Amino acid sequence: MTSEDPSATALPATTSLANRYGGQKRALGGKTKRNIVIAALVLAMAFMAWIATSSAQAPVTFKDIGYSTVDETQAEVDYQVTKYPGSTAKCAIKAMDSKFAVVGWKVVEIGPNDPKAGADGGSTTAQRTVLQTESAAVSGVVDSCWIVDSGK
Repeated sequence: MTSEDPSATALPATTSLANRYGGQKRALGGKTKRNIVIAALVLAMAFMAWIATSSAQAPVTFKDIGYSTVDETQAEVDYQVTKYPGSTAKCAIKAMDSKFAVVGWKVVEIGPNDPKAGADGGSTTAQRTVLQTESAAVSGVVDSCWIVDSGK
């Protein structure tokens, strides 16, 4: 007769799994669930506030209208700037030669507009900037525009 090996006796499945992977996890308590919901609501409200304040600072946009070369040392760039009438913007204007090298550069400030001036209730205004160039320019464009902080 053979005797059973005591080390080979099978443990119940739940006990062996608990030993291997750990016991069953406890469910979240009511207080923990409430704190998670409150934290999610606070984050959602903060996100909505951020969206509301960031859209209040309307961006500035621009549109190139044209350019003209006065002579070998001067170019004129015509463009439109659209922004909130009460804000101040700065725009970087550049003139380029036939190899797209920058031969003239200027940053201009566009101050607040009267709501009765320009199109769209003072939002869009036409601008002309004269650039001094190092050599003959074959094009002139607005490189970028941005809103200037009123606190500066």
